[in-house]
Amino acid sequence: MKDKLMDFDKALELFEPVLGFEVHVELGTRTKMFSAAPNPAHPDFHDAAPNTLIDPLSLGLPGSLPVTNALAVRHSISLGLALGCEIAERCRFARKNYFYPDTPKNYQISQYDEPIAFEGQVEIELASGRAVTVPIERAHMEEDAGKLTHVGGATGRIQGAEYSLVDYNRAGVPLVEIVTKMIFGAEHDAPEIASAYVRAIRDIVLSLGISEARMERGNLRCDANVSLRPRGSEQLGTRTETKNVNSMRSVERAVRHEIQRQAAILADGGTITQETRHWHEDTGATSPGRPKSDADDYRYFPEPDLLPVAPSRELVDELRAALPEQPVARRRRLKTEWGFTDLEFQDVVNADMLHLIEATVLAGASPQSARKWWTGEIARVANDRGVEAASLVEPAHVAELQRLVDAGTLNDRLARQALEGVMAGEGSPAAVAEARGLQVVSDESALVAAVDDALAAQPDVLQKIRDGKIQAAGAVIGAVMKAMRGQADAARVREIVIERAAS
Repeated sequence: MKDKLMDFDKALELFEPVLGFEVHVELGTRTKMFSAAPNPAHPDFHDAAPNTLIDPLSLGLPGSLPVTNALAVRHSISLGLALGCEIAERCRFARKNYFYPDTPKNYQISQYDEPIAFEGQVEIELASGRAVTVPIERAHMEEDAGKLTHVGGATGRIQGAEYSLVDYNRAGVPLVEIVTKMIFGAEHDAPEIASAYVRAIRDIVLSLGISEARMERGNLRCDANVSLRPRGSEQLGTRTETKNVNSMRSVERAVRHEIQRQAAILADGGTITQETRHWHEDTGATSPGRPKSDADDYRYFPEPDLLPVAPSRELVDELRAALPEQPVARRRRLKTEWGFTDLEFQDVVNADMLHLIEATVLAGASPQSARKWWTGEIARVANDRGVEAASLVEPAHVAELQRLVDAGTLNDRLARQALEGVMAGEGSPAAVAEARGLQVVSDESALVAAVDDALAAQPDVLQKIRDGKIQAAGAVIGAVMKAMRGQADAARVREIVIERAAS
């Protein structure tokens, strides 16, 4: 049954939203958190077949013992420092006990009362220019679970499925879970704060180089907590937790939907169930998951097979000195360096393409050409297919495409065809252009012959050009481009048209 929703503005008149976020970051180390098995979050292992990146610990086999990944600890400390957190002088791992088919040990190694990082904050900036400080409660290390695929149902979820398949490749992937404190004062900006915060985390992670942070691949996942309380009330409302939202746009929509859904229930005298919720991208709605567990339900206790982690002050100071600039400062710097107008830059931010354009510029493209491709043709295709733009093409390929245009090998029309081939998986822009025969015709005699044919077919246009009506050349240029199947340099064709008309 479809949930009843209250108008968003009306909901904010009656209730105050209180937010909280749990963001999981997969670390891109070569091996897993507690074993030497390959890590599927590392680029070298993205295409591994199911259940091939495993070892005895991944499968929870008796007698297998964990060993902490030292690089994952360093990455976790760097992330904690970038979040403005204090770093624990000593912390330990804990067992979080629960049964689920993708958790073969029947517990997850995590951290409970002693996280590696705590008490931080992240500054974000909204489209309006409003600055918001998001308080961080903790960032703790843990391992990921495996992955279940439910087969035979209409929704891809366990309800209605005929059977389920489990892939343990992801079991043991290093994770950092970042938990915010409650966020008050969000008001009408609550949905935008959600996406801006997750974007800031993604930008920090990318700048640190500790993860690819691809939401569509699950490298970065957000659980969004929302509760409402009546205006003027000091008592907190019951929260829901929308799990594993995997795009910036979806995070924003999920928070808005939960505010509207909860407001409608409360206004009708109902109560909110403390539960997890599933986000449905196709319908833009959430649905019930399971009752939300409290810490007592997990029966945490110290992990007996792992030593405590005690990073030296020297190590912490070393990692602190290597921190990149904060996301807000980076955005301001890039806007100035690229020379974008306020509107151009905000369009890039709203489209969540800042990091893609930056990577494309670093690969050799100009800022304006990178912006043109990402916010133009690539964004259009991504929107039509309902996918993330980053999943369609690599920034290096966009930069290569522009180099071909700048060199005169491709014109804009041919470049769009080459880009189409790249997005279809046919190879690099140069390879696609070669395979499809898309290069601009550089044979001057062929261009002259095509111009002469077009002028002969339009003698009236020829006379207009000779009479000084240069704009009439457009008809001839169009005919030549059509005859050459778009594989001519329109600027050179125009020059030849004027030269031949003057002869």
